[in-house]
Amino acid sequence: MTINGPNLNLLGKREPEKYGTTTFEDYLVFLRSLYPDIEFDYFQSNIEGELIDKIHESGFEADGIILNPGGYTHTSVAVADAVASVRAPVIEVHITNIQAREEFRHISLVGRYCAGTITGLGLDGYRLATEALIKLSEGKDR
Repeated sequence: MTINGPNLNLLGKREPEKYGTTTFEDYLVFLRSLYPDIEFDYFQSNIEGELIDKIHESGFEADGIILNPGGYTHTSVAVADAVASVRAPVIEVHITNIQAREEFRHISLVGRYCAGTITGLGLDGYRLATEALIKLSEGKDR
């Protein structure tokens, strides 16, 4: 399960110098072609409560969650608590390097509850998160 938070519905349009010109839906087609044996479910919302509901819903059924909480990374104790509450391993992904951005973006409330965090590698972070979840499911070291 891949869950994207606020403003990520604007990928391909929003600040292309930071986020590129590819939509997430187009990138998802690419991911599915790389991993035809993996079922990629995708959810995006700009609403905090909907993200929490989806984490709860998929966190006990999915083999893993790739989560880009967007701006909620730095502000939402509730999203962090949702991640802490589920069984599925979660990999936090950020398209940009949050450590190289504004100081308030340097803190992730969510990351401490995740199996790992990938930041600053563009959309390729989602592929790397997929690889990490595959290794975790196979019981291999990261």
